Amino acid sequence: MYNTKPNGLLSSFNQRIGIDLGTNSVLVYVKGKGIVLKEPSVVAIDKKKGNMVLAVGEEAKEMIGRTPSHIVAEKPIREGVIANYEAAEAMIKFYVNRVKKYSIWSYIFKPIVAVCIPAEYNSVEERVIKEAVMAAGAKEVYIIEEPMAAAIGADLKVNSARGNMIVDIGGGTTDVAVISLGGIVVKRTIKVAGDKMDEAISKYIRKNFNLLIGEQTAEKIKISIGTIVPLEEERKIEVKGRDLFTGLPKSVTITSRETMEALWEPVSEIVDAVKSVLEMTPPELASDIIEEGITLTGGGALLRGIDVVISKATGIKVNIPPDPIACVAIGTGRFAESL
Repeated sequence: MYNTKPNGLLSSFNQRIGIDLGTNSVLVYVKGKGIVLKEPSVVAIDKKKGNMVLAVGEEAKEMIGRTPSHIVAEKPIREGVIANYEAAEAMIKFYVNRVKKYSIWSYIFKPIVAVCIPAEYNSVEERVIKEAVMAAGAKEVYIIEEPMAAAIGADLKVNSARGNMIVDIGGGTTDVAVISLGGIVVKRTIKVAGDKMDEAISKYIRKNFNLLIGEQTAEKIKISIGTIVPLEEERKIEVKGRDLFTGLPKSVTITSRETMEALWEPVSEIVDAVKSVLEMTPPELASDIIEEGITLTGGGALLRGIDVVISKATGIKVNIPPDPIACVAIGTGRFAESL
């Protein structure tokens, strides 16, 4: 299913690019070079100047929550799909042009691009992504489902007759799938992932400390001290925001145990999705998964203790690759190389 014959002699000159078009970040893989770009999935637009793009990536992310009313810094990808077509097209075009320097032929021949999308998608979502990438300068666009890309990137034997289970926790969605013989046998996508975890932390701090914080602060808390199991040594972080009562700046100290309380709800939904896929898995493949374990990828795999929680809930060991964030991009890039 994921081995395609080349389109002819000239196709060898077309640069092969794999794009992990994530809700929070974009990773770009170039054939022969590996991952060459990792940038935030953020675009800054000036509405006074006809929605002119001012900045893309890291520069645009720094503007979130800090811009005047006519400048909007936003994420064009929401919950794994394109929410703002023009901004997404501008972002993809910017990144594709950035990676052209890795091949002298890319200035003559348009690149062949593979893009990953959530496992449960519809034809409209697929068409919008293909159109945006084509408009950004691609010669051909191929789609690969995120769990399949993650499995390839994690070096799972996707073409074997044995069952492999992958759980990819991204920014906007979590994809759970069972893969065998190069195809997805059972799959489920839920819109609960890294962003919902950040949101849960923000809500917890607002409710318990009457403090309003931004999404970047919530993400920082999650990365720095976030956990879903008690830690041997409790961690703390100072959090600054706006007091909801006085309206003045205020700082409080948050502990890792408090993040555990905040994150329990979104993590429980992810665990329920994993269990529901296991319940639908054919017995023969289920026995393979018990032997091989569940593979956890995506940025959410880095949340402290999430592998322990999933393992306890399912009774199956959980494996995390050395670089879980890069798995989808690597798998998408390998797919692009095989075209």
